[in-house]
Amino acid sequence: MNQLKSSSFRNGRFLLFMMLLFFLPACRMSYSFTGASISPNVKTVAIPRLINSAPFVVPTLSRTLTDALRDYFTSQTNLDIVDRNGDLNLEGTITNYAVQPVAIQGNETAAMSRLTITVNFKFTNKTNEKQNWENPFSRYLDFPSVPGLTPANQETIIAGITEQLVQDIFNKAVVNW
Repeated sequence: MNQLKSSSFRNGRFLLFMMLLFFLPACRMSYSFTGASISPNVKTVAIPRLINSAPFVVPTLSRTLTDALRDYFTSQTNLDIVDRNGDLNLEGTITNYAVQPVAIQGNETAAMSRLTITVNFKFTNKTNEKQNWENPFSRYLDFPSVPGLTPANQETIIAGITEQLVQDIFNKAVVNW
């Protein structure tokens, strides 16, 4: 009786193994440690230079955001960056760059100011049009009003906001939670 159970158990495990061997190749999915869920059919992403249509233009902002987004896709995926007509396309416009006071003191001066950057992105996926979207993204950082937004700290603040925006855009584009 024990030999019969053992033989049946082995035959069942063998059958299960054979079924897995047969069915698993049909289930193709891509996984990465970044959480990106990209179809194996997708090989390229096009990220053209952002258009800066904000009322206040910082000359280097378009290049900074574009380069940061391209670098992030390169480091977090196996996709090749192309100039245009990628399997995935991310087209962006900088729509706002604004500094506002946020912490008013008793003498009616601002102790803190806030730099806000807003971008609008259109994402198209040639392999799955159901994933296409257009969405605004906005991030800000607060900084002391004195000395204000100097060229030295402006670069640091823009870098911090850019990092947040890039992560938001990447997550919306390829991390399908």
